Formats: sequence, structure tokens, C-alpha cells
Amino acid sequence: MIILKSKIWSLSVFLIMLSVNLAFAQPPVKSVNNDFKIKGFHLDLRIQVMKPEALKAFALKLSKSGVNTLIMEYEATFPFEKHPLIPNRYAYTKKEIADFVKYCSTLGIDVIPLQQSFGHVEYILRFPKYAKLRESNKDYSQVNPMEEKLARELFKDLFTEMAELHPSKYIHIGCDETRLLGFSPKSKAKMAKYGVGKLYGDYVKLICDIVLEMGKTPVLWADIALKYPEALKSLPKGVVFVDWNYGWDLNKFGNHKNLMESGFEVWGAPSLRSNPDNYNLTTWEKHFNNIKDFIPQARNLGYTGMLMTSWSTSGVYSYMYESGSDIIDLYALRRVYPLSGFNILLAAYLKGMNETQPLNINQFVEDYTKETYGFDKEQSRRFFDALIATPYQIAQSKVAGVKGMSIKQLLDSVKLQESVFNDIKPSKNKEEFEHYKLMARTRTLYVSFQDIDQRANDAGFTASQASSLLPELKALIAETKKLNKRYLKLNDKEFYKSELQVDNDLRIVKMQLLYDRLSGNR
Repeated sequence: MIILKSKIWSLSVFLIMLSVNLAFAQPPVKSVNNDFKIKGFHLDLRIQVMKPEALKAFALKLSKSGVNTLIMEYEATFPFEKHPLIPNRYAYTKKEIADFVKYCSTLGIDVIPLQQSFGHVEYILRFPKYAKLRESNKDYSQVNPMEEKLARELFKDLFTEMAELHPSKYIHIGCDETRLLGFSPKSKAKMAKYGVGKLYGDYVKLICDIVLEMGKTPVLWADIALKYPEALKSLPKGVVFVDWNYGWDLNKFGNHKNLMESGFEVWGAPSLRSNPDNYNLTTWEKHFNNIKDFIPQARNLGYTGMLMTSWSTSGVYSYMYESGSDIIDLYALRRVYPLSGFNILLAAYLKGMNETQPLNINQFVEDYTKETYGFDKEQSRRFFDALIATPYQIAQSKVAGVKGMSIKQLLDSVKLQESVFNDIKPSKNKEEFEHYKLMARTRTLYVSFQDIDQRANDAGFTASQASSLLPELKALIAETKKLNKRYLKLNDKEFYKSELQVDNDLRIVKMQLLYDRLSGNR
């Protein structure tokens, strides 16, 4: 077992050191004189809603590093008065929003509201009141682009209420990931006659026109227009596109040249948290590399803005049905660790955005951990090695992303990673460092359960063997309950306890279900 651990750890260290060598010896950085005019952060409030005072503290932190723009994706946390079914239990009051926007203005931060108006609107279309706007009566995520009159009425109402509290010249209208284009009979007919780009572009033009009539500038995600460049011909001048890129080729969504030659203003958007991140896994190295690579690329392309996205979830929901046509509730797919645990990536973004040269990741980590935690060079190296090692998912009892690794081997590695975080002791900012320890503990318990679950799903597993797994499951459930208490305590300053409890419930439910199944508990 010790030899196995050593081999796994040696492989991880080899890969890490290879990355170190590639990123080393970069020239000194200097402040940018002619930089992005928009230096922003996109705050996703679909889940993990920040308390008002935490929002202010976060804005203050951003402003100290030159951030001048904050995009608020409120989803159901905006207190719409004309459409009172949309806000959820965590919705801010209008007074709280007005107070926050005013506070941000004193910091030099422009607060831009984001209201999804095409895809990602199941939180609105779930209600019978808006049923006529659905592109599908099975998947409520998308507006039917042929229902122009109803769409204009709804989104004019929503934009108007948002504009009353946000003096920004911009309104972000979303319009990304419209996966149901051409699904309904009317949409399908138009798509067959004119093409999918025309179907998408005509509807987005309608939404843009509402914003322009209000004297505002529409901002939207660029993925669908890149995929269907015909849509670019339909859109009015003055639209701003946000090219979100989380580490892939510029042509991932379509020919990037079409966007660059369209004449529209373009902002870039890397990511702090995104797929496949969840509360059991963070792909740290992917995000560091995204910051290092994409920000200079966007600057060289002439992008006028930069926005760091930080997704609290995937934006995709699972439906709990009461019957074949009525739903009880929506459940967010893929929940991630709260934003409070990602200060190091936030600092990397802020540094990378304000420098002419690509971020030197290893030097940045060494400097950050020395300043923030009091680490020496060796402690910093051990910290970063543990942070980025074995970022592999488990899917259907198999380790994904690497050939030949078993769940047992992965478990050995994540236990070693956890031991590093427990071994190195910060001399300051100990509470911030607790987030790394908690994330590492969460991952260890998760992979431990996956190891047990794999054994239970073995082809030769029989009822007579069930009792052998019960003590392990019982101990794992007890450890997870302890972790859940730590999770609440560490994050309750910024987030609501009742919402954090959802994470805790989900973290333990599969363990408990397997225990009850094998034990016969009723």
C-alpha cells in the first residue's frame, strides 16, 4: 500500500513539476497603461445567495484591485413586484439592492443586472402563468422565440424594474446555451425556411430592441452567435458580446473570425468555477491556466472588457414531477463549494488582469501563500502540489480522465492530499486556510463512499456480504455529519444557513440510502 501511494504521488509530482518548468522564468510584469475599460466580475446568485453585508464586503475587496464592474445574475433573487411568482425565499428587497448599488457606486463599481431572456429561464416558465412562452412543455428552460408579443411584454416588465434600481448603461440579457432552438412546431417551421441563425437572431433582436428603447446597451453571451453566425446580421449596432472561454480553442463554438469581423464590441470571460467542478472536486490547475492563457489572448484580440465568471451551479435543473404535467420543484444540477473558498483564484485573476505578461502561476502561488499564510517556499510548493493533484471525476464506479486508475488508488491519493493540508500550518489567515482543509476532507469522504459503493455494485456481491459494509458506512456517515457542522460554521457569515443545509443534505443522502438498503432499516 505504501509503495502504491508513493507511485501515485510521484506521478502527480512529475506532472506538477512539468507544469512548473513550462511556466517558469517569465519576464517581470509592469502595470498596463492602455488596459480593458471593463474590469469585471460576474456573480451568480442562482444558488448560494450572499447576504447583503457579505455582498458589500465582496465588492470592497474587488474595488481594491481595480474592478470597476459587477454583473449580478439575480435569477430568482430579484424582487419583481409585477411578477411576484418569480422571486424565491432568498430574494433581496428593493431597498437592499438600491443600497448595494449605491454603495458600489462609491467604490467606482458599475453594477449591471443580468436577466436571462431566452434560455435558462425554467425558474420563470415553471409557472402555468408563463406556460404559453415555453418552447417545450417537458423542458421549461427556453422561451419560444415565435411568441414575440408575450416575450416583449414579460421582459419589458422585468428590464424596467431592474433599470429602476440599476443606473448602469448596460443590461445583460443572457441568451446563451439555447439548446431547444427549433423544438416547437412554429420554431421548427421558421428554422426550416430561414435557418437556425435567423430563428435565434430575430428573437435576440427583439430583446435587444427592448433594452435599446430604454436607452440602455444590451450585453449577451457569444456562444450561440458564434455557432450560428447568420444571427449576427439580425442584431442592432451597439450590442456587446461576452466571449466566455474556460480553457478551450477560440473556435469551440464556431468560427471566431466571424465575431471579430462583425463590428460588435467584445468582452472576454474566463472562469473561477465551472464544469466539472462540484463540492467534491475543484479543477484548480484548469482555472489557473485559464487565467494565465485567456486574459493575454483577449487583450491581444482587442477585447475591451474582462469578466470573471463564477458559476454556483451548471444552470441546468432537474425537475421533481407531481404528475406527468405538473412539477413540484426544480433542483440545481452540480453544486459547487461556496465562493468564500476561492480567494486564491480571485487574487490570481485580479493580478493577471492588471499585468501585461501572462500570469506566472508558480511565482504567484509562492507570493500569495507567503503573504497570506506565512508559508516558506517549501510549504508553498507542498500546498500547490496537493491543491492540483488528481483532479479526476468518478462516473458510474469508474475514475474518469485517467487510464488505469482505480477508485482505491484515487482514494489513496486524495488521502495524501488531505494530509498535506493538515500538516502545513499557516501562521495567519487561519480561517481562510480552513476552506482548503474542508474541501480536502469533503473529497476524501466522497471518494471513500465511492469505494464502498463500487464494492456494493460488484458483480459478485451478495446479500450475505452486506453486513461487511455496514460498519464502514456507519462510520462514514458519522464523519460526514461532523464535516457538515464545520461547513455551516465556516460559511454562515456570507450565506444563509438554510441554503447551506441543502448542500449538507445532498452530501449525505446517498450514503444513508445505501446504509438503509443494506441494513433493511425501515
